[in-house]
Amino acid sequence: MVNVLVTGGAGFIGSNFVRYALEAHPNWHITTLDKLTYAGRRENLDDFLENPRHHFVHGDITDASVSGPLVKNSEIILNFAAETHVDRAINDAGIFINTDIYGTFILLEAARAAENLKYFVQVSTDEVYGNVPTGNSKETDELRPRNPYSASKAGADRLAYSYWATYDIPILITRASNNYGPRQFPEKLIPLFISNAMDNLSLPLYGDGHQIRDWLHVLDHCHAIDFLLEHGEPGQVYNIGGNNEMENGALTKCILEILDRPLSLIRHIEDRPGHDRRYHLDTNKLQKLGWSPQINLTDGLPDVVEWYCNNQSWWRNIKDNQIFRDYYKKQYGNLG
Repeated sequence: MVNVLVTGGAGFIGSNFVRYALEAHPNWHITTLDKLTYAGRRENLDDFLENPRHHFVHGDITDASVSGPLVKNSEIILNFAAETHVDRAINDAGIFINTDIYGTFILLEAARAAENLKYFVQVSTDEVYGNVPTGNSKETDELRPRNPYSASKAGADRLAYSYWATYDIPILITRASNNYGPRQFPEKLIPLFISNAMDNLSLPLYGDGHQIRDWLHVLDHCHAIDFLLEHGEPGQVYNIGGNNEMENGALTKCILEILDRPLSLIRHIEDRPGHDRRYHLDTNKLQKLGWSPQINLTDGLPDVVEWYCNNQSWWRNIKDNQIFRDYYKKQYGNLG
């Protein structure tokens, strides 16, 4: 058995990766480490918690007494653990610095003592490049993050690279575009707008809605990371994109069309501070190795809408919670 550690494995991308990997790799034993914050949910693990090749540990990556032994006994480490929501980072940057940078440091320090480590994958984001008005971002481009979230991810990204350069830890760094898919916490644009539209609530769209994002289905992201474990080279950065560039306003209209809801539900609100207008990745490096996304947004978005329609208890339990409602009111005003 190959011992694999997935940090942040109860979150959106992490839980999808664990689910994917258990099926794709019958010879993997996966340990999921997650501190179960508001977005890391045990429910995301329900369908494989009893799998004999999976073990869940409730703990924080910043706690070396918990994460250290897990790292030292692992052959593959995938660090998905992070605070990820830009809006929350603007309101409270400290927890992002602690988890995203200091937590990564704790894992990297433990990795120095791991005797059989083959790969340490640091999962980063396209947001580290900052605003990209034209063209696209190559792996060698300057990092120019413009909000505390992307800055914390850039710090962890470069810290991981330094441990390859200094200590020869087999680091792979991935920078992915905006993910979407099932089990995404409903503070993010797609699940928030799907769930609001289902209840005929307004959709709070920042600014003029012309911000452009590239959308990557979470299963394509999982496959790309798995592909790089076989074909990637330590010390390298790889952009992962979905080739689905779309304005936020146009995406919002697509969601309303799929759900047969009126455009009048769109409510333009004041743009958030430092809101990047556009991200776009150059993915030639990864594609030359033989990987390309398989799920286009035209097919993927209706499937994701259907998942949220068929799994309402999953997101209603979140949105009905007073903590979420208080956050929503502070961010966007009252539901309605």
